[in-house]
Amino acid sequence: MMKSLATLRNSFASLLFVSAAIYAAGAYAEVVVIVSGKSAITRLTPDQVTRIFLDKIDTFPDGANAVPVDQSEGSPVRNEFYTKVVHKNASQMAAYWTRIIFTGDGYPPRQLGNDADIRKEVANNPNAIGYVDRKFVDSSVRIILEP
Repeated sequence: MMKSLATLRNSFASLLFVSAAIYAAGAYAEVVVIVSGKSAITRLTPDQVTRIFLDKIDTFPDGANAVPVDQSEGSPVRNEFYTKVVHKNASQMAAYWTRIIFTGDGYPPRQLGNDADIRKEVANNPNAIGYVDRKFVDSSVRIILEP
């Protein structure tokens, strides 16, 4: 009986651990693409955002310079952005930038760190474009794409 109770307890603990892991894996950020509240840009298509972040274009539709800023590699928000908007995973992005840099055809966006860093940079630069978890949006920035 004692052995069965210990087995049952271990099984229950394992079940709790697995349930917590599944919940954590399912929890993700609600990524949004932002520009400064001072920017004239109000909306962009996923294709336009993709082209800016892949260094295929360097201007917004109105002709203003577009300065993309990235979150740190490995960031869940970064992974979600590239998966939902650019349709590439982290490995595909690494391969893309290796090829582009090697051929001299472009450079990746500057990496700033986390949501708060991105929001601050974008808020202070009307030419900047970035992405954050929706909960970091305030009146200093404007959402231009909700993938």
